[in-house]
Amino acid sequence: MGGTDGPPADTARLTFAEMTPDDLDDMAALLGDAEVMRYYPRPKTRAEALHWIGWNQGLYTRAGFGLWVIRSRATGEFLGDCGLTPQEVDGTTEVEVGYHVRSGAQGLGYATEAAAACLAHARETLGIDRIVAIIDPANVPSQRVAEKIGLRFERNTTYGDGQPVRIYGPGR
Repeated sequence: MGGTDGPPADTARLTFAEMTPDDLDDMAALLGDAEVMRYYPRPKTRAEALHWIGWNQGLYTRAGFGLWVIRSRATGEFLGDCGLTPQEVDGTTEVEVGYHVRSGAQGLGYATEAAAACLAHARETLGIDRIVAIIDPANVPSQRVAEKIGLRFERNTTYGDGQPVRIYGPGR
């Protein structure tokens, strides 16, 4: 890959944009929120949020995709991030669809709408057929999002430092 085809097209309620350092306040609040980061080892610091932005900017250049900032199409309000990232799973590089929605906007279908747009973008624009979701077994809301966008449970495995995860992949 390499280069960027840009973010997914806007949806009925959402816009997507590449992250920049101008998003630091919003991203630090999102990634520093204990509720949003419940299934991570811990919330991220402001410095880690800045690193997160830089990591995604690098992905846009190297892979042609990354996580994008999602905002309300109607108001411009920051809602979170969603997108595609390469992840090593069981010795294979997979492309994962991932999402974080700020606490006050959860439960309104934004993660599902954004993830569906990213999945369509991966397939139709980037030519990537296999997209996975790597989900903590206790994160039932994210499992529901994966199922709503057509991903199906494939297997249990471990990820990173041995954390148990569930892998969702394309339905058969």
